[in-house]
Amino acid sequence: MRKYIKILGLLAITAIQFSCSGNDAAEPEVVNPPDATDTFIRASDVSFLPQMEALGTKFYSNGKAESMLTTLRSAGCNTVRIRLWKNPVNGRSGLNEVKQLTKKARQAGLRIWITVHYSDDWADPGVQTVPEEWKNLSFTDLKTAVTNYTSTIITEINPDIIQIGNEINSGLLWPQGNLISNEQQCIALLSAASAAVRSKAPNTKIMIHYAGVNGGGTDWFFNKMKTIDYDYIGLSYYPIWHGKDLTEVKNTIDALGKKYGKKVLIAETAYPFTLLYNDQTNNIVGSSDQLVPGYPATPAGQRTFVLDIKNLVKSSEFGQGFAYWGGEWVAFKGPQSKSGSTFENQALYSFDNNALSVMQSFSKE
Repeated sequence: MRKYIKILGLLAITAIQFSCSGNDAAEPEVVNPPDATDTFIRASDVSFLPQMEALGTKFYSNGKAESMLTTLRSAGCNTVRIRLWKNPVNGRSGLNEVKQLTKKARQAGLRIWITVHYSDDWADPGVQTVPEEWKNLSFTDLKTAVTNYTSTIITEINPDIIQIGNEINSGLLWPQGNLISNEQQCIALLSAASAAVRSKAPNTKIMIHYAGVNGGGTDWFFNKMKTIDYDYIGLSYYPIWHGKDLTEVKNTIDALGKKYGKKVLIAETAYPFTLLYNDQTNNIVGSSDQLVPGYPATPAGQRTFVLDIKNLVKSSEFGQGFAYWGGEWVAFKGPQSKSGSTFENQALYSFDNNALSVMQSFSKE
């Protein structure tokens, strides 16, 4: 999605299956490690969190200051989703920042889902820009770069889930990896990334991510992916772009899972708790005609929408979980900012940064 401008010794090792770079110090103690039997993924993308915390943003639960990671874990969230950019201009969402965030998340007892954009900035259905470092490479060298970079991610982070590309409806690393104009090369790049993961971390789950829930579009895309070795189908579902019919979401999960033999996740979703705004940055959702009937833009409406998404995924034999996007993206630059958040009315927090009842949607039940 383009956003205009997501230890305790042997017990933890068994439960989480991860490690850090060999040069890192020992992991901090995890007081409450994940339950290894809790396999349904209830995730929140927290990619903006380091930037916001660096500016002094405080989050609250029941009026008491509390780390967002702690609040999520207490609510029942078992996984955090974190985007990774190759060489971002300001370092945000780069490897070093992501490594630090994954350490904090693991300390909080959360599993790690890394979304690799294979770009220096946002990658989505409309933009898949090759990293500056790779822009003049031949295809052979580009494929080698993808292999080496993916291997580095596994070595340095070793996530529980790795998403090889973000919303790659028309491929990645354009133009060489464009699915429409260079299909074989696109598949070769994804296969190279997959092979790098399998060779270093056979237990890490590999996800391929498509934006949308339209049955025809998703079937066309995942039919193209059938030669790639991967585990999870990831789908973005935002009513503003992908329709207001939750039945279509369920039907698409069932159809894809059955046809391709994969587990399916809603890899991104969100919903507003208000149509108001808390800074001077235009919000993505801001009018009543963008809402799903039966789900008002209220805290209760937001909670019910996410609970229903969770339950429809759980109701499918192929459903593996969901992730909320932008839950941390409050108006962190202040009420007058024109370059703040386009998403503060869809965050998991109220305008005074207090956790909303939507947190209940992460519960295991």
